[in-house]
Amino acid sequence: MVSPSSGVSVSASRQDTTMYPTALTQLARANPFSAPLFSLQKVEEPQQSLHGQRTRRLAAAATAEEDVSCEFGSSKYYALCGFGGILSCGITHTAVVPLDLVKCRLQVNPDKYKSIGNGFSVTVREDGVRGLAKGWAPTFIGYSMQGLCKFGFYEVFKILYSDILGEENTYLWRTSLYLAASASAEFFADIALAPMEAVKVRIQTQPGYANTLRQCVPKMFAEEGLWAFYKGVVPLWMRQIPYTMMKFACFERTVEMLYKYVVPKPRSECSKSEQLVVTFVAGYIAGVFCAIVSHPADSVVSVLNKEKGSTAVQVLKRLGPKGVWKGLVARIIMIGTLTALQWFIYDSVKVYFRLPRPPPPEMPESLKKKLGLTE
Repeated sequence: MVSPSSGVSVSASRQDTTMYPTALTQLARANPFSAPLFSLQKVEEPQQSLHGQRTRRLAAAATAEEDVSCEFGSSKYYALCGFGGILSCGITHTAVVPLDLVKCRLQVNPDKYKSIGNGFSVTVREDGVRGLAKGWAPTFIGYSMQGLCKFGFYEVFKILYSDILGEENTYLWRTSLYLAASASAEFFADIALAPMEAVKVRIQTQPGYANTLRQCVPKMFAEEGLWAFYKGVVPLWMRQIPYTMMKFACFERTVEMLYKYVVPKPRSECSKSEQLVVTFVAGYIAGVFCAIVSHPADSVVSVLNKEKGSTAVQVLKRLGPKGVWKGLVARIIMIGTLTALQWFIYDSVKVYFRLPRPPPPEMPESLKKKLGLTE
C-alpha cells in the first residue's frame, strides 16, 4: 500500500524529471558565459542563442535530410575543418615550391633572375633539379599550421560574428562578415606561419647559407636569436590579411553568384562533383584577385627575410613603386592555382567526412516581410 507521502514523493520526482531540462535550458540562456551553440538533446523546444532567434541562416547546417557526421559548429566540426585547412594549405604550397623559389629570387635579385624562365634555368644550372625543391620542409610545416588556423578559425569567427549580428544583419552585411572573420583568423594564422616562412625564405634566397631546415634553424637562432623567426610577422600581416580577406570574401560571393547566374539548377539539385567544380572555379577567380592585392607586401617580406637589420619601411622605399610588382605574373599563376586547389581540397574534406556544408545565403523571411517582398 502506498502512503500519501510516498505518492507525493513519486509525483514530485516525476515533476522534477519533466521540468529539470527546461530549467537547465533557461539557466543556460541566462548565463552570460554560455556558448551560442549550447543545446540540450531531447528537449522539445526551439533552440535559441543568446540573441533570441538562432542566427545560422548564412552559415546554416545542411538540411536535416542530409547525412551529416556532426552538428554544425560542434567541436568535431571545427576540428575537421582545421584538418581540411592543414591538407589544403600544406599540400598545395609544398607542390609549388619550385615556382615559389623562382618568384622569391626574382623579387630579391632581379639583376640575376630576369624572368620566370630565366630563373628556372639559372637555378637548375647552379643547383641542379633538386635545387628547385629548396625550402620544401619549412614550407610544408609552416603552411600546414597556417591552414589549420586560417580555415579552422574562419569557421569559428564566422559563426561567432553571425550570432552577434543576428539573422537579418548577417544576410545584409554578409560580405563584411566574411571580411571580418577571415581577417581575425589570418591574424593568428600568420603568427603560426612566421617562423617557418622566415626559414624558407632564408634557404631559398641566400645560396650557401643553409640547404635544409635542420641546418637553417640553429644558425638563424645563433646569429639573431628568437627575433629572427618573428621579424617578418608584421609584413606577413600586411601581405596575408588583405590576401585572406579577398580570398574568403571573393570566394563566398563568387560561389553565390555562380549558383545564381551561371549554374542552371539549384545547388540542392547538383551532385557533389558538380558542386566541387563550382568550388574550384570560384577559388581560381578569388586567387587572381588575392595575388594582386597582396603582391607588394609579399615582395617586402621576401627581401626582409633575406637581409639582416632591415625594416619593412626601408625595404619598401628601396624597392620603389615598380620594384614591389616584380614577379607578379608568377605570383598570379601560383596563387590562382593554389587558391583554387585549396578550396577544392578543403571542400572535398567536408564532403568526405560528411560535414554540414552551408547552402548559398538566402534572405530571411522576416526581412522579406519588412521589405514588403512577401505578403
